[in-house]
Amino acid sequence: MKADQRSAGGRPRAFDEDQALDAAIDVFWRLGYEGASLAELTQAMSINKPSLYAVFGSKEKLFVRALERYGLLYREHLDAVLAKSTAYEVIESYLRSVAESATQGIVPGCLSIQGGLSCAPNNAHIPQLLAEYRQGLEDTVAKALAKTEDASPCVHDIDTAALAGYAATIGQGLAVHAAAGVEQSRLDVIVDVALAGLTSLLGAQPVTRVNPNPGTN
Repeated sequence: MKADQRSAGGRPRAFDEDQALDAAIDVFWRLGYEGASLAELTQAMSINKPSLYAVFGSKEKLFVRALERYGLLYREHLDAVLAKSTAYEVIESYLRSVAESATQGIVPGCLSIQGGLSCAPNNAHIPQLLAEYRQGLEDTVAKALAKTEDASPCVHDIDTAALAGYAATIGQGLAVHAAAGVEQSRLDVIVDVALAGLTSLLGAQPVTRVNPNPGTN
């Protein structure tokens, strides 16, 4: 999607909105909503302040657009991650994916958490917006669980909403640990422990342990 930015000579200069949003995602992810200044945003997006206001409306609306794009790109990946046959496989795939992606993103962690865990009273709606985003992901996991073979009452009486909440809570904790510098090998072990608690409930196969120190026995 193209938009126009006025050059120094007053003539319109096209810029790609998606690329600009990707740059804004980077800034919001690293600095959080309140920490991201307009100067840092416009510099990263390679546009000026009048263009930002003309195209996106405001810093808040830019954040909403950036979060929407972030969610759209992540959900494309999430659909493949959750396409599993059993509830155990869905949760294992989800948690393994979180452990990997949380350490390999723009910066460690997750935009939906680091974007605004807490804000000043005049921006209190930003944490709520991010909470709603995370709830949407949890609902997506619940829908995937509801489609699994063992979701049928004749096999297991599974509370898919509770299981999705469990997976989402562990996943958010992994992202927080990653943001604090915990390496993926340690996150993988945490996933092992979380999955071990599901085996008796779901009758799943035992967890395959991950060696926290690759290269050793």
